[in-house]
Amino acid sequence: MRKFTGDTLLVATHNKGKLEEISALLEPFGITVTSAAEHNLPEPEETEATFVGNARIKAHAAAKATGLPALSDDSGIEIDCLDGAPGVYTADWAETPEGRDFVLAMTRTHDAILKTCASAPWIARFCATLVLAWPDGHDEVFAGTMEGQVTWPMRGDQGHGYDPIFQPNGYDITFGEMDRWEKNKISHRANAFAKLVEAFES
Repeated sequence: MRKFTGDTLLVATHNKGKLEEISALLEPFGITVTSAAEHNLPEPEETEATFVGNARIKAHAAAKATGLPALSDDSGIEIDCLDGAPGVYTADWAETPEGRDFVLAMTRTHDAILKTCASAPWIARFCATLVLAWPDGHDEVFAGTMEGQVTWPMRGDQGHGYDPIFQPNGYDITFGEMDRWEKNKISHRANAFAKLVEAFES
């Protein structure tokens, strides 16, 4: 595994919640974090059908544009009774002409579930794939998951995205009801990040 030896890392995202989450996870390493938004980078089109494929697109585009090592994340929720949907299209289910509306996305998800599997539990998992890319084209990949189930109605106003309808295994509250720092310790992204840590340790 190639080690990260720099002091500045670009996080290839325009999502404020995701940036805060990743920045908090990187804080112990004393790394300066900058974002794609700060560099006015456009969001590249995500044309792959896998989390790792889309994460690679974002990481390599940012690294090439700035000359900085870049960390990207592609994540989403997979629901068993929907054959893994929305999966890599998780954010797409929130798209409207006015922008992303995750309340609408969660409602659409619940409606789709009821059409195929009316009775709970609705087994699901959050997936996250992190790609750390260098300007020379090299990358390292780290994947993590958090198992749980979809619950309804929406509960909680913490977190972001589909958090208010996802109840992780071992808990009786949703990610949306959970203190975000507690969530950061157990989430799919934290699971992937635990593997990424090796790349930052000398």
